[in-house]
Amino acid sequence: MPMQTTNNNMATGEAAEIRVKIAYSGEVYITYVPPVTEVAALEEEIRAVCKFDSDQDFTIKWIDEEGDPITISHEYELGEALRLYDINKDSELTIHGKYSLI
Repeated sequence: MPMQTTNNNMATGEAAEIRVKIAYSGEVYITYVPPVTEVAALEEEIRAVCKFDSDQDFTIKWIDEEGDPITISHEYELGEALRLYDINKDSELTIHGKYSLI
């Protein structure tokens, strides 16, 4: 089920969820993920938000500060995206999804 609510717990010292903007097939979707997440959890969230079939492959790309698309397929790539999101104090992590025709 997509996470469509935000949880700002800054007063309690807990990190807020990360706002994720997903662009897919001409549509833009907004969802939220925990600040510490794994590729599998991000894939599951994107699959739910974009209504991909459970057996359909797709590619996840985040847009870096220079506007370049960077593929996320491993934990270290997601870690780098989240690290730069945090360092740059970005308001959201921008993700492009691409449905693979396999």
